[in-house]
Amino acid sequence: MLKSICLLLASVAAGGALFAQSEPQKSPAAAATASIPPNVHDAAKPNAGKQPPPPPLATATVAATGEAAKPQIEKNPPPLDPKNMDTSVNPAQDFYLYANGGWVKRNPIPPEFSRWGSFNELTEKNNDALHDICEKAAQPQAGAKADPSVQKVGDFYASGMNEEAINAAKIGPINDELKRIDAIKDRNGVLDEIAHLHSIGATAFFGFTSGQDDKNSTQVIAQAYQGGLGLPDRDYYTKDDEGSKKLRDAYVQHVTKMLTLAGEAADTAAKDAQKIMALETSLAKPARTRVELRDPQKNYNKMTAADLQKLMPDFKWNQYFKAIDLHEPGEINVGQPDFFKAADQVFAQTAVEDWKPYFRWHLIHAVAPTLSTDFVNENFDFYSKTLTGAQQIKPRWKRVVTATDGVIGEALGKLYVDEHFPPEAKARALEMVNNLKAALSDRINTLEWMDEPTKKAAQKKLAAFTVKIGYPDKWRDYSKLQIDRGPYVLNVLRGEKFEEQRELNKIGKPVDKGEWGMTPPTVNAYYNPNLNEIVFPAGILQPPFFDPKADDAVNYGGMGAVIGHEMTHGFDDQGRQYDEVGNLRNWWSDASAKAYDERRKVVVAQYSAYEPLPGQHINGELTQGENIADIGGIKIAYAAFKKAQAKNPASADQKIDGFTPDQRFFLAFAQIWRNNQRDEDLKLRLNTDPHSPGRFRTIGPLSDDPDFQKAFNLPDNCPMVRPANERVNIW
Repeated sequence: MLKSICLLLASVAAGGALFAQSEPQKSPAAAATASIPPNVHDAAKPNAGKQPPPPPLATATVAATGEAAKPQIEKNPPPLDPKNMDTSVNPAQDFYLYANGGWVKRNPIPPEFSRWGSFNELTEKNNDALHDICEKAAQPQAGAKADPSVQKVGDFYASGMNEEAINAAKIGPINDELKRIDAIKDRNGVLDEIAHLHSIGATAFFGFTSGQDDKNSTQVIAQAYQGGLGLPDRDYYTKDDEGSKKLRDAYVQHVTKMLTLAGEAADTAAKDAQKIMALETSLAKPARTRVELRDPQKNYNKMTAADLQKLMPDFKWNQYFKAIDLHEPGEINVGQPDFFKAADQVFAQTAVEDWKPYFRWHLIHAVAPTLSTDFVNENFDFYSKTLTGAQQIKPRWKRVVTATDGVIGEALGKLYVDEHFPPEAKARALEMVNNLKAALSDRINTLEWMDEPTKKAAQKKLAAFTVKIGYPDKWRDYSKLQIDRGPYVLNVLRGEKFEEQRELNKIGKPVDKGEWGMTPPTVNAYYNPNLNEIVFPAGILQPPFFDPKADDAVNYGGMGAVIGHEMTHGFDDQGRQYDEVGNLRNWWSDASAKAYDERRKVVVAQYSAYEPLPGQHINGELTQGENIADIGGIKIAYAAFKKAQAKNPASADQKIDGFTPDQRFFLAFAQIWRNNQRDEDLKLRLNTDPHSPGRFRTIGPLSDDPDFQKAFNLPDNCPMVRPANERVNIW
């Protein structure tokens, strides 16, 4: 649930997840390590330089301050609900508010959330369904008759819901782990504890797992990557502004409190927290920034175990491999060699006694959501309230459902699919994918900036796309995972150990192309460059993204844009560096690569000029892959929509609620990005999220799109229409 989730999401996000959905309160370890995926596919390019600001918008940000009223989620709203709009807003000035202003006013952020939008609405609907499934599975009579997977779901959920037993146990269930740390006597013991914590899902010191070989995508190899932090990103340790200093102080206070809850004397805990901050800072300074991590070539540094040993002479790698039960490590991709070179000095120079509080902290940090209420609340206060602005912790059942999905997600997902995913949804989604592939193929053929050899290679890659919809063909086997109704934290740790070992067992073996990177109920989608695949879980194939009752305009504006987004990731600044079989290889001519880079820089400049909060701009370099996919996705979806519309010419002139099909297409696109967001969360995501804020995921792509301008008859040079010479023209 902990490290494995964050690595999975980070890896997927690097390849192109639609939405950065996870919040720190779900998995605090994710906040500590998610910046460093095991197989990084982000790429950085030279800074585009200072750019002029964009045309002024009607509103810079939309703040939702009301807490009393709960969001209004209708059970059966129309496919495109006019009540969500605010027609008093001029669409030429601010199309985001024109399309979503009514919804924004009616939907204050619930106290337990840091942001609230269409993804959250659908996730809550799915959580209600998962809640029912878990409750049924947890009933004794169901458990006695159920197959082992159902019983595991029921037992895991029941252990997490037993709040009385969890509170009575306090930190007791992990006392053996704490005693193990206290017993460390020398540097060999330090090394063994690093390996042990890795085996149970805590990324102490660095990260280690398996992943596809970027230049031989049929094989799985070992992957070592920077990590070991408790704050969301290395920049939190290195920036000198007052806000960063205050946050570091709050972090030290939080660590002190958690160590005190674990039994340390207050003065000892305060000193230990300072030692932890010092050690983590020494790991943060040599770490690469998120923008630097976007370069897949620089993150590909395959070496033998002997070479790695030379890089880190003080760290006994053979001892580490033995401790994690990896008998044949083979070749290892060391994502950030400079980090590991510096980490070797940290390992050698840090006193053994100073490692102990660091280990205690990272163990407690990883399992805090599964311990007694005092740990849970303190964890929430820092990682959710301080970092994201959330005001109230989610009900226990929601947290336990999320954990169940994290630990045994495919067992839970199978039950979800059986009850909530009709075959016709999968069939219609596949039809849309095929239409979008045809539209993208047409677009590639007509690109004036791409030469013929590169077009042929691009068509070859597009034709090779693997499409996964709904759920895996083969479900994961959890038969060797022990789950019972005992201590909740032990179920989580066993689940983490099971997942860690499952990942390590892949090393040296062929890639399993049928494996999924998200569970079926997930409201998200992704592109995986190593497998050249686009994946759409069952969870997102519902309104407002996809509605069987909706007209084509709404479905193509919603789910079609999602599909187009993931397809375009195959050709964004990162994805374009991988070929049709998923190998990191340059298949572009020099001329086409240069032309692409010129257009890419325009995207960086456009989004770098957006200022969601006063003085805080979007990081155009960090977000460029997602922005390219948003811009390209809506264009490809519109072309596919026109193909579908051509089969029914009479529908071209049919208005619904006073809007033409083209207008409904763009309104549907805007409405999937509706959201209200707390300033704290927005600040966090501007530093760490490769996705732009939802408001700009609407404004940015549409202001570049001449079909949007035509659909709403917008004048040139209005705020929602960028000047022709500044528009992005890639796809």
